[in-house]
Amino acid sequence: MSDQAGKEQKINIELDEKTAEGTYSNLAIINHSISEFIVDFIAMMPGAPKAKVKSRIILTPEHAKRLHKALGENIQRFEQANGQINAQEQPPIPLNFGPTGEA
Repeated sequence: MSDQAGKEQKINIELDEKTAEGTYSNLAIINHSISEFIVDFIAMMPGAPKAKVKSRIILTPEHAKRLHKALGENIQRFEQANGQINAQEQPPIPLNFGPTGEA
């Protein structure tokens, strides 16, 4: 084994304030081609006739599989600490935000 293979690489990751705020999404649409996975994150608002893609992430198939594994592991840890996540198989579209109010 060479010296390079035995050394752990460290990556300095920067997170600016705007990115750290995050972007709300309550819907993700996933498509793929032979060479990439495309994940569009969307925020659907009540009463709005359409929704905009707020963020698009493009991944190689290998990275998509790593993300799938990492999400699964994190969901498992979350559920061990907080209980089972109850999720519908596929939420109805448009999303139901409950009764509407009047001002």
